[in-house]
Amino acid sequence: MSVPPTSDRGPRRFGWPRRVFSQVLLMQLAIITGVTVLVTGLFLAPLSHQLDDQAMRRALAIAQSTAAQPQIATGLRTTDPSAHGPVQVAADRIRRATGAEYVVVMDRRGVRWSHTETRRIGAVVSTDPADALGGREVMEIDSGTLGRSARGKVPLRDTSGEVIGAVSVGIAYDSVRARLLAAIPGLLAYAGGALAVGALAAYLISRRLQRQTHDLAFSDISALLSEREAMLHGIREGVVALDGTGRIRLLNDEAQRLLGLGPDAAGRPLEEVLDGGRTADVLAGRVVGDDLLTVQGARVLLANRMPTDDGGAVVTLRDRTELERLGRELDSTTGLIDALRAQDHEHANRLHTLLGLLELEMHEDAMEFVTEVVGVHRATAEQVTEKVRDPLLAALLVGKTTVAAERGVSLRLAPGTLLPDRVVEPRGLVTVVGNLVDNASDAAAGSPDARIEVGLRAEGRSVVLRVHDSGPGVPPERYETIFTEGWSTKDLPAHGRRGLGLALVRRLAERQGGSVSVTRGSGGGAVFTVVLPEALAGPPPREAAPHDDPDARCTATTGGNT
Repeated sequence: MSVPPTSDRGPRRFGWPRRVFSQVLLMQLAIITGVTVLVTGLFLAPLSHQLDDQAMRRALAIAQSTAAQPQIATGLRTTDPSAHGPVQVAADRIRRATGAEYVVVMDRRGVRWSHTETRRIGAVVSTDPADALGGREVMEIDSGTLGRSARGKVPLRDTSGEVIGAVSVGIAYDSVRARLLAAIPGLLAYAGGALAVGALAAYLISRRLQRQTHDLAFSDISALLSEREAMLHGIREGVVALDGTGRIRLLNDEAQRLLGLGPDAAGRPLEEVLDGGRTADVLAGRVVGDDLLTVQGARVLLANRMPTDDGGAVVTLRDRTELERLGRELDSTTGLIDALRAQDHEHANRLHTLLGLLELEMHEDAMEFVTEVVGVHRATAEQVTEKVRDPLLAALLVGKTTVAAERGVSLRLAPGTLLPDRVVEPRGLVTVVGNLVDNASDAAAGSPDARIEVGLRAEGRSVVLRVHDSGPGVPPERYETIFTEGWSTKDLPAHGRRGLGLALVRRLAERQGGSVSVTRGSGGGAVFTVVLPEALAGPPPREAAPHDDPDARCTATTGGNT
């Protein structure tokens, strides 16, 4: 399900935009603007305090230098306060030289002896001079008759060190503010440059995000995520998503069930959770192709792998276990029908032969013919059940003997065959024997002296199965390949795929801690050997192994010899 990208075109409406590009750009611009304003404010606040401090220290320094003038203290002692007195003249000269707003000299009563406005000379100062008259130096920002100013006050001492007055120097606060305002344009220029660079970076990031999100709105992305989660966990196909490093990024419920994994597999390397094998090779992309068959545990899976742009892949898994089982049952049923059809044809031939003998009044020959036919089939079943005590395996071998005979293949039990009725898992052994006999029958059919030899014997609690056919054999370089899922030399059957029989044999053997191998027989053909430890229940019986005599063989041949 696809969601069409939203667009900002259409009627203009005020409000928050829907597209990711617009939202991210606006948010980034707002953040950059806020940070720029905050940084500018944080810079201007200490700058204002710094300029105020500098102005107060300058006023204090002017006051200290004024108080150090000896004529100021002498004039304060010897003259009266006046607009043309020596104290006013000296203070006014210092004020003009330093650029101060005012230089006020006062006596211990706080009476001015100098001032910028001469009419205020002789009057008491407007601010409390107690600290300065007490011998302490003062720096402050305060308001007086000339407005707000940065002030410095120091005591005025005579030659003996006695405090006889004070000197107060002020620098107009407007001049400090003017310096601050003069610095603001430069600060704003830097802040504006930083804002422009941030806006450009925000635009580029937003454009990249727009391409990656296909210009969807956040609500659309959230809806897609919810729909994806519902779809992945609702479908009946396993889905495994891998990243570029081979780590599992996503695993839905069906994939967990098919692969036998838990929810903690997500986030772990593929090789770690699957321990190698063909299934791991298929999922990792080391085996390529469409509809790849693999066996995981007891399940037959069909896998398809699709690479993604980031170097990862998405693998879908379908369960074909039941389909393969039904297909094998169909093959078995078809084979049984063919065998019954052949037996019906053979039975008709025998009846016709018997009818001819009776019509020719060859009664003794007819009795011998009937006795021979019945005896061969009875001997076959009796000899199989005598050597193979498990009823399922015995029935399988009797049936396979008949089917093989109709294809011109002789199926016999090998010398030394003896299997007691103590098989722990007979169905698994039936699967192993059936697959190997079917493959051997296909390989031996059409060869000179076509035959299959099946050996089953108990070694302690282990079962050793050996199937030897007279076919062309298996090349040494194929000894491992033939056990791979999907590998087969046969034509594709009507119901699906081949290449699972030997893979299932190996998987069943390994699941019981056993092994399966293939070699070349001494007289040609292939020899498959399966070892299943702990396949028998209870202690082994005390009985001798059968001797290698002709009676140990059970042979089924085609119609002319029966």
